[in-house]
Amino acid sequence: MPRLKTATGRAAGGRAAGQRPARWKLMLRRWRRTLRRLAFAGGALGAILVLALALRGHEGHDQAAYGREGDSLAPRGAWADGLAARLGLRVRAVEVEGRGNTPEPLLRAAIGVVPGDPLLGVSLTAMRARLESLAWVQQATVERHLPGTIVVRLTERRPFAVWQTQGRFTLIDRAGREVADEGVANFKTLPLVVGADAPAHAAAILDLLDRYPEIRARLAALVRIGGRRWNLRLANGADVLLPEGHEAEALARLAVLQTDHALLDRPFAAVDLRAPDRLILRPRPGATPAGDAGKAPPAPHGEAAASGRPT
Repeated sequence: MPRLKTATGRAAGGRAAGQRPARWKLMLRRWRRTLRRLAFAGGALGAILVLALALRGHEGHDQAAYGREGDSLAPRGAWADGLAARLGLRVRAVEVEGRGNTPEPLLRAAIGVVPGDPLLGVSLTAMRARLESLAWVQQATVERHLPGTIVVRLTERRPFAVWQTQGRFTLIDRAGREVADEGVANFKTLPLVVGADAPAHAAAILDLLDRYPEIRARLAALVRIGGRRWNLRLANGADVLLPEGHEAEALARLAVLQTDHALLDRPFAAVDLRAPDRLILRPRPGATPAGDAGKAPPAPHGEAAASGRPT
């Protein structure tokens, strides 16, 4: 009679009861669980990438649609919103960096999204275009950060001067572009320029004045005359008439006159520097000379000093 091997109870895996499975089998089981999780995550990530690429391909189309209809958040299809919702990809927060002077209501309207909107349904191109249409915004970048954040970075224009025209005051930047006409009183230290075409020429004359701090410190306004030349309106009410196209030479003359004779501290209503070989001074009406204060300064470098009414 053949000898029989007696099994004292086999588990379903073919091992004896109470016996630990082999180490390689344990590792295999662990790897299987890990692979299943990775496969699930990979599938979800793949769906997100496919959806993101599909939506990215529509950015150019969205920009054109925004220009035609003014609404970059038009529905892109129920499939996109539905998938984004199932994946939990909705706007949870909007972070703004670089805002200093842009009015918050205008900024919110330009961003155009609120928490709960589909994250992948936001057109970054159209949002950037809306932001850069704001007067204060020079440049904007917009990024979508998974799982639910929109990041907006702003570079704002820097006010360079206050422009007065037809009784209206407006902030302008260095290029002469209008920035804002609200909150002008918060920028009292900026120079004031007056005249229809003053913004386009303000930077050049102000750069020249920066070379002469004593003159710049007395400046109340720069007045553009006839679209051709400048008058300096000083804080004491006097006007300095500069020649067309030769502002640098005239300011250099004025600086010498101020250093040698304190010309700008004397009671003159106007100092006419338009003629290179003459200095025309007009005293203030009713001004009473006191000592040397009422005398015309000596003409520097052989100039002929004259008094009269400048035109």
